[in-house]
Amino acid sequence: MKILTALSTLALFIALPAFAQQMPRTDLTAGFHRIEAEVAANQGTRMQGLMNRRNLAAHQGMLFVFPEVQQHCMWMRNTLIPLSVAFLDHEGRILNIEDMQPQTEDNHCAVRPARFALEMNKGWFAAKGIKAGARIGGLEKVPAPR
Repeated sequence: MKILTALSTLALFIALPAFAQQMPRTDLTAGFHRIEAEVAANQGTRMQGLMNRRNLAAHQGMLFVFPEVQQHCMWMRNTLIPLSVAFLDHEGRILNIEDMQPQTEDNHCAVRPARFALEMNKGWFAAKGIKAGARIGGLEKVPAPR
């Protein structure tokens, strides 16, 4: 019986990381480009972010939804892939875009108070010609932050 209980507990811990990474998804737009974004709208998912991922598909990203509009900062602890982050105001306008290197703890911050941050593969925004002032569409359907 003890062995069965131990195996059940072990199975739960092995499955937990996959379960913890299950986040709602939403479709966003940047001009005519479609983005399939995982939505990190609570403290746990915002803290986890894209940590320990080995890749990110070209059209996929992660949208961080913050409970307060303020000058949020991002870092790359335990994040294995290079990313670019766009900080967005409450209307989805890009305030600034920062490139981030894997496994660093350098702060990358919004230049003004932001409601959202959108992480994509490094260079995605530049390759698409998307700059500060552009608007990200589809934010009206994301869950409220918790």
